[in-house]
Amino acid sequence: MRLSINGRTHTLRLEPRATLLDTLRDELGLTGTKKGCDRGQCGACTVLIDGRRVLSCLSLAIMQQDREVTTIEGLAQGERLHPMQRAFVAHDALQCGFCTPGQICSAIGMLREAGDGMASIVDPAWQGRSASLSDAEIRERMSGNLCRCGAYRQIVAAIQEVALADGGQIHHKFDNRPDSKGDSSHGAAPASRT
Repeated sequence: MRLSINGRTHTLRLEPRATLLDTLRDELGLTGTKKGCDRGQCGACTVLIDGRRVLSCLSLAIMQQDREVTTIEGLAQGERLHPMQRAFVAHDALQCGFCTPGQICSAIGMLREAGDGMASIVDPAWQGRSASLSDAEIRERMSGNLCRCGAYRQIVAAIQEVALADGGQIHHKFDNRPDSKGDSSHGAAPASRT
């Protein structure tokens, strides 16, 4: 099977039951994506698939053929970190760092979801609301990502910095490839949970 990961195509021989997480880590050596709970409860394994955040421990690798997978290793452009990575460093939004790759991928995806008008809760009033995000809204949208060290305040601050980078509007410039919602200037893929 062929997988497109971080802009490169890989031809692999995999068991049909191989998870995307195990494939990334064991077959491709991309160990930035972490195996925390292996049950979809902690968010440490979050990656971006076609611009949407996905828990790679719950996704079979074979399901990702003809889709673009972006891991934490694929966000930076050379030595230039992605804006979300820079914000996490600037706000000290990590302690042990184990959850950080999943937090960053999830944050990128969450901003895309919010910018696309996706509700964080079942709320018919969400449509048409301002795209700006309160700290409480960010916490709700990031609630699937756990940080055992408790760096939540710094994580929210880092996300706010990136969200507000475009004059108070949700920041859409996260694609590796140009599309109607972004440009290639920041070198990272957008995301959402599926």
